[in-house]
Amino acid sequence: MLYTEENVRDNLRNRDGKRVFFLEKGDQLTSAARDFLTRERIPILPAEQAKIHTYRLLNGGFLSEKPEQMTHLHGDVLVLKTHPRILFRGAMDTLEAEIMLCQLIAEEKTRASLTEILSFTRLLLRCEVLNEPVPGETLCGLTNEELRRHSHFPQDYYGQPHFMPEATDGEVIVRLNRCRCACREAELRAVAAFLDAEGNPTRGDLLQAMNRLSSMLYILMIRCKKDLSARR
Repeated sequence: MLYTEENVRDNLRNRDGKRVFFLEKGDQLTSAARDFLTRERIPILPAEQAKIHTYRLLNGGFLSEKPEQMTHLHGDVLVLKTHPRILFRGAMDTLEAEIMLCQLIAEEKTRASLTEILSFTRLLLRCEVLNEPVPGETLCGLTNEELRRHSHFPQDYYGQPHFMPEATDGEVIVRLNRCRCACREAELRAVAAFLDAEGNPTRGDLLQAMNRLSSMLYILMIRCKKDLSARR
């Protein structure tokens, strides 16, 4: 078959929110039709890829196309982008970005800790997406209990009491505080996403890990504040 521009317009399809055109082997396009597709940046795909994919919905329904306002929860299951787990993933992306910005200006020792924290953040996101358990590992050499005690009683472990960060503390501490705030926001998103109707956690391991991550970021602030005080 020879497709004119009008034929092409009538046979455009939608895949993942984008217009595409499927062309059978042996079929051809007029110059005007090809120019139209090029101008509109509409990809030409082999006809065998035109098979309709069925997406599942949490309510038991099905869709043959993925709407713009929906995304993958897991596998072929679609949810609205306002779903609590999708909001949690977005908050984790923001946390990753804040950690990387802090890495750019941190001194070597702090940067090494941030590298481990970034890897742990990405591990948590993987565990959430793939529904895997969070491994029981230490973070920056500290166990869960040690993280709790060090963050609650910094004077005992670092000789540095709790403090409210100020701009005069310098860019690293201010950036670390932004990381801590982003982590707290992600933790709140996790609580919203992983509690059942009775308020019981469905991913207790993930909630604990988010709290542990926030504690480690605060401990880094404490360590940097101690170093800053020692230099003054």
